[in-house]
Amino acid sequence: MSKKKKPPSNNIAQNKRARHDYFLEEKFEAGLVLSGWEVKALRAGKGQLTESYVIMKDGEAWLLGAQIQPLPQASTHFVTDPNRARKLLLHAKELAKIKQATEQKGHTIVATSIYWKQHLVKCQIALAKGKQQHDKRQSEKERDWSVQKQRVLRDHAK
Repeated sequence: MSKKKKPPSNNIAQNKRARHDYFLEEKFEAGLVLSGWEVKALRAGKGQLTESYVIMKDGEAWLLGAQIQPLPQASTHFVTDPNRARKLLLHAKELAKIKQATEQKGHTIVATSIYWKQHLVKCQIALAKGKQQHDKRQSEKERDWSVQKQRVLRDHAK
C-alpha cells in the first residue's frame, strides 16, 4: 500500500491576517506585473503578503506592502526594491466595481493570496470591511467550535 502524493501547492504566499482583521465580501483574481528577478524569487518562495493592501490610483489598482526578497544570485545591474508598488491587472468592470465599493465608508481592498495559475502569477484580492474586537472574538469562537465538532464526528465514526 503506497501513500498518494499530494500535488504541489500553487500557493506562493497567503495573508492569513486578512481573514482575522476583515470580513471578506467579494474576491477578485488579478494578474501581477512583475520583473524577471521577482518571478524567480517567487519560485523560490521568497514572497510575503502580511501588511499588504491595494490602492486605486488613476483608475488602476496597485499592490502596496507586499515583499518579494531578491535572491542572492540576482544580477547586480538590477535595482531590486523588495517593497515596490506592483500594478494589478483587472478588467475595467472589475476596476469600476472595486472603486465604487471603496468609496463607501469602512471598505478597503486587501490582498489575500499570491499563487501560480499555470505559468502566471495571480493575486487574489478581496473587498473587505474592518472587524471590531467583538467580531474577532465571535469568529474565533465559531472556528474553535467547528474544529471541536469535527473532532467529535471523527471520534464517533471510529
